Amino acid sequence: MSLLFAACLAVIGCDSAEPPAHLRIAGGDAERGRQLIRYYGCGACHRIEGIQGARGVVGPPLLDYAQRTMLAGRMPNVPRNLIPWLIDAPALAPQTGMPNLGVSEAQARDIATYLYTLG
Repeated sequence: MSLLFAACLAVIGCDSAEPPAHLRIAGGDAERGRQLIRYYGCGACHRIEGIQGARGVVGPPLLDYAQRTMLAGRMPNVPRNLIPWLIDAPALAPQTGMPNLGVSEAQARDIATYLYTLG
């Protein structure tokens, strides 16, 4: 994408991509997900596109997230795996450093929707 085209998209408000069809989540809201990522402080551990101050280096950077094929190096990166991971990662991988933050299923759907707009 050219720099001029990217600048035009940002000016007219089209910089938020729709998740790819196979990663779309019914009822998920990317903007609510972005707000929840800030609320839960995910940027303390992760670098996340579009989240001010999300520069953490403890967990992996969540850049171009929709292009990733694996989740935590353990399972396919698809909604049926990401949503439970966001709700309670230690239940799926007890050795993980990702904490259970008390995210509800609806909130996980929104967060996942936002992540799938990246990349």
